[in-house]
Amino acid sequence: MSKHNQMTAGFTRRNFIKGGVALGGAAAFGSLLPGGVWAAGSDAPEKKEIRVGFIPLTDCASVVMAAVKKFDEKYGIKIIASKEASWAAVRDKLVSGELDAAHVLYGLVYGVHMGIGGPKQDMAMLMGLNNNGQAITLANALGEQGATDGAALKKLVAANPAGAFTFAQTFPTGTHAMWLYYWLAAHDIHPFQDVKAIVVPPPQMVANMRVGNMHGYCVGEPWNQRAIIDKIGFTAVTTQDIWPDHPEKILGTTADWVAKHPNAARALTAAVLEASRWIEASDANRSETARTIAARSYVNTDVEVIEGRILGQYENGRGKTWQDAKSMKFFDDGAVNYPYLSDGMWFLTQHRRWGLLDHDPDYLAIARSINRIDIYEQAAAAAGVSLPASPLRAHTLIDGVRWDGADPIAYARGFTVKV
Repeated sequence: MSKHNQMTAGFTRRNFIKGGVALGGAAAFGSLLPGGVWAAGSDAPEKKEIRVGFIPLTDCASVVMAAVKKFDEKYGIKIIASKEASWAAVRDKLVSGELDAAHVLYGLVYGVHMGIGGPKQDMAMLMGLNNNGQAITLANALGEQGATDGAALKKLVAANPAGAFTFAQTFPTGTHAMWLYYWLAAHDIHPFQDVKAIVVPPPQMVANMRVGNMHGYCVGEPWNQRAIIDKIGFTAVTTQDIWPDHPEKILGTTADWVAKHPNAARALTAAVLEASRWIEASDANRSETARTIAARSYVNTDVEVIEGRILGQYENGRGKTWQDAKSMKFFDDGAVNYPYLSDGMWFLTQHRRWGLLDHDPDYLAIARSINRIDIYEQAAAAAGVSLPASPLRAHTLIDGVRWDGADPIAYARGFTVKV
């Protein structure tokens, strides 16, 4: 068994694939022979130029570096990286076909597939782009009132009228909303009854906090570190403290695009996998990545705002510094990138918990349809990336509750703080 995963008893990857999770891989591409050669049909990408959207965040790195380091050319494609202003824009352009694929929030893709957070469209998750590396920033004004962690924030919230404090996330069904809500609820703060929640695009978080539009926010880097450097906020908690090695951004597209371009989907996935491995090969590569994505055409910030945390060097803005062993991961021998079904199911449980879904869906069937393990396995074979033992993995989150995908209905219903 891979050291990265805990297998559910009797639930091997082979048995799971026999159960129907590998959707049409052999039919689409033929059988994979030793050495990564496809035995049947042409494996040439149906589309040579692939437009991939991204938001200016540190975790767009593998998509950007796949193009900059020309890993795309190895697989017969050219990635056209397209900088987008908001997650809503990414959603709309994926659905309309203006973007072929995108660096996108895991929960956004699941929300669109379920018809929440936007128009309903069948979606596809090709691979994970990163684990960890987000944070919740609180305004310095809260720190001055003693609210430097969740327990102290609970006391402050309880001492004020409901809705007195405003917290921002980046998209209603997205990862940052779920981390924020989970952290608040773990400290007995109801994210909809005790405080006010608003949506702000990632690059606008710092400016909005500076003018007092919110008291805290959850966002990806570098916008937590930027708040510290600009002396307007501090890191109250990292998302890896909420869920160690949590899934975060993914390479997402529509199911229709994959159906029309299966070879291009495989080539794109393989190219980004190669870039993910390259970034993590050394600290020198991480630093080069920071310098590259800091440019105006990508994240548009100072290199030092990105570089420290991409190297795991953290400060919280209140005098604490540390080397974070669970900082942003892009590869981790493929454990970051594999489209685990349990990860996708988790977002559905939280959508159910917070009333975004009004019923318990067929969690496993939905994850099977969105998470394209068939495409990923073919890309991993081409890139020489190992596979985990199971499409399910287990984790224990900040509140001590264990998630393993075994009983998603009971899990979703089991929280005390919920809608």
